[in-house]
Parts: sequence; C-alpha cells; structure tokens
Amino acid sequence: MEAKVTWKRGLSFTGSAESGFSVPLDAATEHGGNNEGFRPMEILLVGLAGCTAMDVISILQKKRQEVTSFEVLVHAERAEEHPRVFTHIVIEYVVGGKQISQEAVERAVELSENRYCPAQAMLSKAVQIDHKISIIEK
Repeated sequence: MEAKVTWKRGLSFTGSAESGFSVPLDAATEHGGNNEGFRPMEILLVGLAGCTAMDVISILQKKRQEVTSFEVLVHAERAEEHPRVFTHIVIEYVVGGKQISQEAVERAVELSENRYCPAQAMLSKAVQIDHKISIIEK
C-alpha cells in the first residue's frame, strides 16, 4: 500500500493513494493554514470509522438484518501537550432499520474490533477505544 502528500502552498497539501483518489489536507487559520481541507488527525478518525463501518455493515447484511440507515461516529479526546495524541476514542454505531437484533449488532461490532478492522487493531494498542451502539426502529 502506498500513499503520498503533495505540497500546494502554506500548510495545504493534497493526499493521494494507489486507489487514484485524492483528499485535501490543511491546517486551521490559527495554526498557519488556509482551512482548505481535512486535518491529518481527522483523516485518521475517518479511516477508523470507515474501516469498522465496512466490517459491521457487511456482517449485518450477511446476518440478513434489515438495515435502512447506518452511521459510525468517532468521538476522540486528545492530549493538551504536544504531541497531541488521542487519549480516548469512542466509536458510536447508529443502526436504523426494521427489527434489528441488538445481539447481531453487538456481534458485528465485536468481530470488527477483534478480528477484521486493522485500523482499530492498530490504534487500540495506543489508545483506549470504547464502543456505543444505538438502534433506531424505523
């Protein structure tokens, strides 16, 4: 797997990877950026959310759950001192649908956490990650 960032100006970069897609990266204006893209630490959280989301929705579909909406929110706390690492992460799964099984969602989250999601496996070695599940009957 390969990825790179290419400098545009100031603290503005374009990130790209083997897939051919690109994403803008920048810093907030108070930190010398132009506020024209994701912050690098935000991208880590988006990657974590995407990794576990793909696992969980795939497992729920295999379990024939009638999911009509699905979101994964990642809430992270950071250290005050540099380097401002993540100190606690909560991954919140919000599953909407008809007669969604709490047990099926819990098992899908457990499998993602312990078996399938490399982003979660890697980050969990450095920071506490907790999980929250909300099911919305539609």
